Amino acid sequence: MSHRTTLGIIAVAALGCAAGAFYWLHARGSHPTPEVVSAEPPEFHEAPPAPAPAHQHANAAVTDLPAASDPKKTAPPADPVLPLRAGEVLEYTANVSKVSNVANLKLQIAGRGNFLGKSAWHLQAVVHTENPLRLVFELDDQFDSYSDAGTLASMQYEMRLSERGQRVESIQRMTASGNEPAPANATAARVLPGTRDPLGMMQYLRNVDWAKTPEVRSPVYDGHKLYDARARLTGTSASVIVPAGSYAASKISIRVFDKGVEMKDASFTLYLANNEARTPVLLEAILPFATASVELVKAK
Repeated sequence: MSHRTTLGIIAVAALGCAAGAFYWLHARGSHPTPEVVSAEPPEFHEAPPAPAPAHQHANAAVTDLPAASDPKKTAPPADPVLPLRAGEVLEYTANVSKVSNVANLKLQIAGRGNFLGKSAWHLQAVVHTENPLRLVFELDDQFDSYSDAGTLASMQYEMRLSERGQRVESIQRMTASGNEPAPANATAARVLPGTRDPLGMMQYLRNVDWAKTPEVRSPVYDGHKLYDARARLTGTSASVIVPAGSYAASKISIRVFDKGVEMKDASFTLYLANNEARTPVLLEAILPFATASVELVKAK
């Protein structure tokens, strides 16, 4: 996979949004295809979520990036009641430079259940390009995450990519020790303890208590490489206007590091509404060839 494609997946991800799709803007095209519908893995068993106390966030789940020389460092205990809402669906439109609505993105919390004997969330993102961009570049991608219900550390990350008529499916089972075997249809991905995938990282940032923890860092695995993501609160009352409405929001600046070196050509700013749900209302991305924004259209 090319460096540009890898960066694209980081961005779709770095925080669960569709900015990454725009790394392929110069690409080609085909005809629209229906949204992918994939079965949940047999290891995942749906269960009703536990009631979440009001105003409880993931401050206790903050994970410092373990040193590369200490891969056996254990992650902190899980908080079993992160205040996520099963069934939540967030719809977004994506813009690149001065071109509006080049793609649409749907983020949803597909369910809460048990995965490999642990309580887990099923998180999902689906991205499609829109006309007129779709006429020259067709993209229909789906990402699924099975993440620990307390820490949102990734347990399994799935990518189903359909670009220019070419389809690729990747299912990766996370392992911190390398000793856990992956099922026949999956690949074992060796990661640091506490590693999150892009979708888990997005939900994690929503649930940090930023009043108590102004900066967090976490290892993030994008399906190809392990990165260090660092997020800092840089504002608490930004005024944001998106298709879904006007919001007062907290501003979170996100930087991505590769082997300790900051990626200067890719940075992100996430705006979380100052409401109980901490709804992600806007993601701004500075990419190597352009700027992009992902704006909330509808929340269900």
